Amino acid sequence: MTETKKIAAPPPPPPPPAPRRSLLPLGIVAGTAALILIGAALFFHARSQVNHVALSSSPKGVTVTSAKETQFRESRRYVGTLEPWQEAKIGPQFVSAFIDTVLVRPGAAVKKGDVLATLDCRNASASNKTVMEQAHAVEAMQAAIRHESERLSQLKDGGFVSPNELEQKAAESASKQAQVAALQSQMMSASLQVNDCVLRAPFDGDIADRTADPGAFVRPGTAIVTVVDRSTVRLVADVPEDDFKWVKPIETVAAVHIIPTDEKFSRRIERRAPAADPQTRTVHIEIDIPDPTKHIPVYTTAEVGIDVGDPMPATELPLASVSIRGSKASLFEVQNGKAVAKTVKVLGESGGSVFLDPAEKTGLKGGAQVVLQGRTLLADGDTVAAKTVEETTGKAAAAVKDDGGSKTAEARP
Repeated sequence: MTETKKIAAPPPPPPPPAPRRSLLPLGIVAGTAALILIGAALFFHARSQVNHVALSSSPKGVTVTSAKETQFRESRRYVGTLEPWQEAKIGPQFVSAFIDTVLVRPGAAVKKGDVLATLDCRNASASNKTVMEQAHAVEAMQAAIRHESERLSQLKDGGFVSPNELEQKAAESASKQAQVAALQSQMMSASLQVNDCVLRAPFDGDIADRTADPGAFVRPGTAIVTVVDRSTVRLVADVPEDDFKWVKPIETVAAVHIIPTDEKFSRRIERRAPAADPQTRTVHIEIDIPDPTKHIPVYTTAEVGIDVGDPMPATELPLASVSIRGSKASLFEVQNGKAVAKTVKVLGESGGSVFLDPAEKTGLKGGAQVVLQGRTLLADGDTVAAKTVEETTGKAAAAVKDDGGSKTAEARP
């Protein structure tokens, strides 16, 4: 019998693994919830920062200053020029020639009669010599004719000389005498030309400018050097015709400020023109300033100030606290915690201050609190939180000091 072998069946395949559950939906839900929470937090934070009080009803911070009672006197200020007492531009007057030498430069002190420059005047010298010799020749001829005429006049009584011949000799002698006079005039003119070749100082002074050097060709009227006398300096200014009555000579004392040397002193007005300039309608005035040390530079600027009218009571404020238009000043006065707009008459300005009318109804009294900083954002009747300039300055200084101390502490190791 044939034995049948049993073959074992293969084991069944293992079941497939169960699929993993995705976490993506859970992450989306969590992120969405987080965003919602963050948005809600930001919303409530922003809502808590909102000011539910109207800005117009909250006090506005301003800095105030106190008005001061003072005296004001109207003044005038003019800009003038410092000119030398004398000035001369030295150059030839009669001849045209080349410059031979120039012996001075700017800053040199000269005395009257000192030689400043010379010209090459050989042609003028030769002409002068020629005229001189001609004059000598004609003078000798005239002398001979005169002597001959005198001898002939002695022979007239004896009938040896006719009257006509005698008259001709006398006329010839007079003609030669006239020629001598003409040549002497030419010789004087030539001498002036020769003398013009040596240029001398007309007065004691200083050399202010040198406009030509040796070798240059100059003509009559051309300046080579300029001499100025600064022993006395003239301060000249032109004032408006409306101020004619305020600049009386001798009576009016002016405050003088020399800009180059920063000197300040008082001097009286010495001269005033009797007429105004027809083009500018200004009146010329002069003030003499003695300067024996000659330290004031001329043709520089000076200021002239005079007080006019009588002193009057006024209220003084910084210029920054008002807005000026014409003769009126607009400002804000703090009264009972509110800004009150006021318009006050301006009496004048000086330096950084304005002087206002302290009239009872329309003016501003001393001691009034006036807005200095922050007035551009104010309207009439606004509520303000006022601080004085001293308080603001003190807090700023303290903040700077604290900031500097922290920076110093941070810089230490």
